[in-house]
Amino acid sequence: MAANEQLTVTLPADLASTIRAAVAAGDYRSSSDVVRDALRGWARNRETKARDFAALKADIDLGFADVAAGRVVDIDIDRIVALGRQGLIRRSA
Repeated sequence: MAANEQLTVTLPADLASTIRAAVAAGDYRSSSDVVRDALRGWARNRETKARDFAALKADIDLGFADVAAGRVVDIDIDRIVALGRQGLIRRSA
């Protein structure tokens, strides 16, 4: 088991109240448990965002590589808009 380290944190009154309410409701044994759970969720969220950003960057890099290699086609924006509108009309009918 990892060693614990004690930190002192200052929170706005509304967040402190939310933590106390979660403990009072029996959702958590202590305010420390609430904070640990919240920090784990925050860390998972950061990891997910980092993975999503890396995937997006890889896709953008592929696009730039296609452009550099000449693998591009001209697009007809008016045609794309018209097709999109047709699709919307079909879905709303």
